[in-house]
Amino acid sequence: MHNLIVGCGISGAAMARLLADAGEQVVIIDSKDHIAGNIYDYYTDNICVHKYGTHIFHTNNKAVWDFVSRFCKWYPYQHKVRGLIDGQIVPIPFNLNTLHAVFPESLANKIEQKLLDNFGLNVKVPILELRKKDDKDLQFLAQYIYDKIFLEYTLKQWGQTPDEIDPSVSGRVPVYVSRDDRYFQDKYQGIPIGGYTNMVKNMLNHKNITVKLKTPFNKNMKYDRLFWSGSIDEFFDYQYGELPYRSERFDFITFPYEKFQDVAVVNYPCNYDWTRIGEYKHFLNDKSDKTIVSYEYPEAFENGKNDRYYPIANDTNAQLYQKYLKLAQKLPNVHFFGRLGDYKYYDMDKAVNRALELFNDIL
Repeated sequence: MHNLIVGCGISGAAMARLLADAGEQVVIIDSKDHIAGNIYDYYTDNICVHKYGTHIFHTNNKAVWDFVSRFCKWYPYQHKVRGLIDGQIVPIPFNLNTLHAVFPESLANKIEQKLLDNFGLNVKVPILELRKKDDKDLQFLAQYIYDKIFLEYTLKQWGQTPDEIDPSVSGRVPVYVSRDDRYFQDKYQGIPIGGYTNMVKNMLNHKNITVKLKTPFNKNMKYDRLFWSGSIDEFFDYQYGELPYRSERFDFITFPYEKFQDVAVVNYPCNYDWTRIGEYKHFLNDKSDKTIVSYEYPEAFENGKNDRYYPIANDTNAQLYQKYLKLAQKLPNVHFFGRLGDYKYYDMDKAVNRALELFNDIL
């Protein structure tokens, strides 16, 4: 069976390895000049830099962790994010430490006790749930987080007001009733030692896999089975119109000193035009007398100008995707997957799990 995979990111690479291990022949192509897609990284000044913004692998799925761990060793990195709120750098998501950093002690103590009485410890409470409580202090806290963390950040990140995107997005914005400053609480978290590109390179290192870069797909290519991790609307020549995406622009700056900020990522929800600044040497504790950071600017996706990053979740776009999905379901030997193929925002572990599930469904 001759398999053609379009897209050499983590979704395509995982599928390629699964097929190759099953004894099938695989050609994997990508229009870019490098493997690993948006998790591509490289070394400069002894620092492993993520070309397309900060990436942290985290999962509770042991099958996914075990699969990916075949191709790398892990640096046990635990991700912490800070945000500039009212002129202070504080933990994000909003937790009990954030509460005491931004509010006077008497008010912080009162709200903390109400959170504990209502919800208990180590619980993530959506601000939507806080708003429903018949308590002015908890309603005040929900409105404060909405205004200071969610509203302006959403306008920058999505180019839309919270009312214009899926209401489930704002409903998920949490208060973490905990002193745990980690951004994720997953069992497995880390950065591949040597970087993501090296991990994907190991994934593709198999006698049954042929990699072709700078190779766009065309309809004349031969295959018995096609796996498409590109944009589903592009495959169908935008028959029903383009699916909307948000893109990103990264402004990389090298500073001639050891450290720029105390953690890898600092969010700027209300200040400046960028949404966050990432500092890469934190991930693998790289040693250098310089440091490299990226200022991240969300922008509208324009075909041919920039890259697709984030599907925009709302009813109109979901209905448009469903029209393309119906076309896809008529093609028995063509399989769509990955963030662009499924028009879903996948973290890395979800992308790998999708490949595992699709492989099991087929073979």
